[in-house]
Amino acid sequence: MTSGTPVNWAGFAAAEPALAGTVEARFGAYTHHVLATLRKDGSPRTTGLEVRFLTGELWLGMMPGSLKALDLRRDARFALQANPGGGTDLGGGDVRIAGRAVEVEDPAAKAGYVKEVEPPEPFHLFRTELTEVVRTFVEDDKYLVVEIWQPGRPVRTVRRT
Repeated sequence: MTSGTPVNWAGFAAAEPALAGTVEARFGAYTHHVLATLRKDGSPRTTGLEVRFLTGELWLGMMPGSLKALDLRRDARFALQANPGGGTDLGGGDVRIAGRAVEVEDPAAKAGYVKEVEPPEPFHLFRTELTEVVRTFVEDDKYLVVEIWQPGRPVRTVRRT
């Protein structure tokens, strides 16, 4: 993989299996997460979203004509924040993913998603191409640790006191 070239979920998981497992567990802990997209005027829009990890992809499914789907059709860049849960316990840490969302029109791919997820139809379906994955957590009640992954690079870890 070339440095900086976006990869799908399987590519990220192959490159950094431990971090990928932690990130997937954080997203699996809750149903709803926060998606950030860009409006027509370039300002940010945040909305709730359910995500699925299936067949080596991170999928984003949306209602037909939803503003977030229209945003992604216009500008594919997104950021996705895992639901931190209640209180101050972040479990496996705070995790977020950035990248590009590519709309899937292929009937066979959509049928496979429908078989697994059973979403209300019709719907928009996007697969993701990751450009960054970040996990932030507290270590030993002393350090704020930030793990940053980008395609083609090893995880960079920053510790702050």
